[in-house]
Amino acid sequence: MHPYPKKIFIIGPAYPLRGGPAQFNENLCRELNQQGHNAQIISYALQYPNFLFPGSSQFELNAKAPKDLLIHTLINSINPFNWLKVARFIKKEKPDFILFRYWLPFFGPCLGSIGRLVKSKTTVLALTDNILPHEKRLGDKMFTRYFIKSCHGFIAMSRKVIDDISLFTDTQNRAYSPHPMYETYGEAVSKDAARKKLGLNSNDKLVLFFGLIRHYKGLDLLIEAMSAKAIKQNNIKLLIAGEFYDDSEKYKSLITRLGLWDNVILHEKFIANEDVKYYFCASDLVAQTYRNATNSGVTMVGYFYEKPMLVTNVGGLKEIVTNGICGFVVEPEPLVIAEKIQLYFSKNLETQMSIAVHEEKKKYQWPEFIRVLMELYEKSLKSKEKSQKS
Repeated sequence: MHPYPKKIFIIGPAYPLRGGPAQFNENLCRELNQQGHNAQIISYALQYPNFLFPGSSQFELNAKAPKDLLIHTLINSINPFNWLKVARFIKKEKPDFILFRYWLPFFGPCLGSIGRLVKSKTTVLALTDNILPHEKRLGDKMFTRYFIKSCHGFIAMSRKVIDDISLFTDTQNRAYSPHPMYETYGEAVSKDAARKKLGLNSNDKLVLFFGLIRHYKGLDLLIEAMSAKAIKQNNIKLLIAGEFYDDSEKYKSLITRLGLWDNVILHEKFIANEDVKYYFCASDLVAQTYRNATNSGVTMVGYFYEKPMLVTNVGGLKEIVTNGICGFVVEPEPLVIAEKIQLYFSKNLETQMSIAVHEEKKKYQWPEFIRVLMELYEKSLKSKEKSQKS
């Protein structure tokens, strides 16, 4: 039990919305409650208009509502009258602080308006996945500036994002804490059991690329790396598991042009929560060949299942994976990626690197993230009170 429990509203996606941010928010809410706080989630009734959403569905189709969490499905991201209603609800409930989940400038007008309407009554914090988006659009900086000016403090899971905040505000109410591990996908199963579940060959050497597929994630770089002669000769295969948010044909055409269909296994769909563990447990190595990144939940799922990882030397990815110990940090170039994949399998590094990941993952526990968050709240509260007196 926390000696000074707080009432906290996490404002961001949650059930029945799907995806990493929703899973994270539910995990965070659950952990806060276990520490004795009163944490609740205010989620979206409308997150994206359908014409702006690139995937097949915004919703969990089979999952059940978490019975241990209080989720208020209230926010319409494009209706200003709704923002007034949400702000009234927050002021009536009188939380000690609210925590916005911010990853896309699209949400700047909505969240920035709610923040402005409640900031005199409560402390407004933001968990910022990105400040500058991976895929830039007109109005990004304007919307982000509007949002940032509504907040008293910021926490980020990448040092790069902490630095990016400086482009919009000089506040010192900033805190860094690494992305905690996802622990909601179930306990690990054996590699053989996972492969049997997914219909995969038990003898293959498998590299996993997992998650929503967008250009900045560099799947094409990994596909090109798979065409290296040494990789093809050693029966190393690439398992792609995820839904395309990018043009799928350009990736399939690349696989065809490089003659890789015998070396690529494509599970072209959104992976349901109950199946996530099978993909990680079936793999020998997890690859994140991003062109740019801030942080990634995929890395922390990999850590939970104690999988060595190959990541590119961009953003927050390099902050998490210890090069040569828990995996490899490489430049986003196909030849370099191929060289390290070949080294990993030729030297049989899985066992020793998995042992290292087992030790390293102890750093990425939820209590540490919450400790940093609560310290940020206290600091932001003091500066808020000071500014109100002056």
